[in-house]
Amino acid sequence: MTDLSSHAPRASAAGRAFFAVRNLTPTLGAEIIGVDLTQPIAPEIFEAIHAVWLEKLVLLIRGPKLSQDDQVRFAELFGPLKSRTRTDATNHNKGNDAVMFVSNMRENGQLVGSHPDGEMHFHSDQSHQEQPCAATMLYAMEVPSTGGNTMFANAYYAYETLPRAVREQVDGLKAIHAYDYEHGETRSGIVRPGVPQASHPIVRTHPETGRKALYVSRLMTAQIEGMNTAESEELLMYLFEHLERKEFVYEHVWQREDLILWDNRCALHARTDFSAAELRHMRRVTIKGEKPV
Repeated sequence: MTDLSSHAPRASAAGRAFFAVRNLTPTLGAEIIGVDLTQPIAPEIFEAIHAVWLEKLVLLIRGPKLSQDDQVRFAELFGPLKSRTRTDATNHNKGNDAVMFVSNMRENGQLVGSHPDGEMHFHSDQSHQEQPCAATMLYAMEVPSTGGNTMFANAYYAYETLPRAVREQVDGLKAIHAYDYEHGETRSGIVRPGVPQASHPIVRTHPETGRKALYVSRLMTAQIEGMNTAESEELLMYLFEHLERKEFVYEHVWQREDLILWDNRCALHARTDFSAAELRHMRRVTIKGEKPV
């Protein structure tokens, strides 16, 4: 549900208005209105945008049409971009090694992007790596008539609203994150040999805000270290269900030329199903992050 009452200007210390902010939900998400990303952003305007992002976790900016260079220029303000890790030649954008496509578009019968079809469970991008990306920026070039929505969950609030006993239990625990979508579907608790994986705290502290967030996901988190499979699955399922509660979630219905930036350190995301007969074509860049602590 969109909060229409929060359409308010953000201004400098001198009182000059930069842009308007519209909350997307009471718990996370904000639309930035009145910023033209086809032009370079002044440092004081970026500082104000960055402050909104740290507060709201997910930023939406709608139109005008953005080129690849426009998107990359804006993304680089948040930090160095991370190069693609996939070696699939169909997903390579020769213009910039940091740009990839999330797409079911095909050229000469071959996919031009990754993650082309269907539903995807909640996750944090690249959590199977030692240094996951800090943020993801996705720009919509083609969207289906229905479905293919992206849902975002506030992992700050999820941690802060856990019962005290559960917070005390999970503080200090670590879990294995694996790049294994088969595991995400079956929940076997076993990571197959050769699957990329990394160990991270179940509760991570955001390096910029100092706030604690739950850092587990249904798609990527395989096993809690120091627990047997049954104990691990019982606790993880409890945490997943808590994270995915509706009051922590904003569901974005994409329009063409939407740009969304989200903070992977404190927000999870998921995708709803859509028809494989319709085109969904997104351009993605990620910002380098740090090892979770």
